Amino acid sequence: MTINDEIVTLANQLANEGKKPTIALIKTKLNKKVPLPVIISTLKTWQHEPSFVSLPEKSADNTDMGNSKINQAPFEQELHDELSNMKKEILELKQLVKELIKQQKN
Repeated sequence: MTINDEIVTLANQLANEGKKPTIALIKTKLNKKVPLPVIISTLKTWQHEPSFVSLPEKSADNTDMGNSKINQAPFEQELHDELSNMKKEILELKQLVKELIKQQKN
């Protein structure tokens, strides 16, 4: 189960209890630390599904969400891609600076 599924499940459980699923309530009930933007983005798209309230049993090979791109929230993948692009640009800029310095010395 992805972290988004866990958040949705918790939100449904809270809503079934007559409570409003808030970021704070969700955060306290999660099994592991989750960045606030993940909780916020999931709750923004959440719609109450009264029957989606149980989490499957944890398996022994439960992987960390950072280890699998499949389990990452969409914005996390976008962030990763954007950071990769920025790193490439920085490397290109460093190379251009080196070339400019070399030209100035000549």
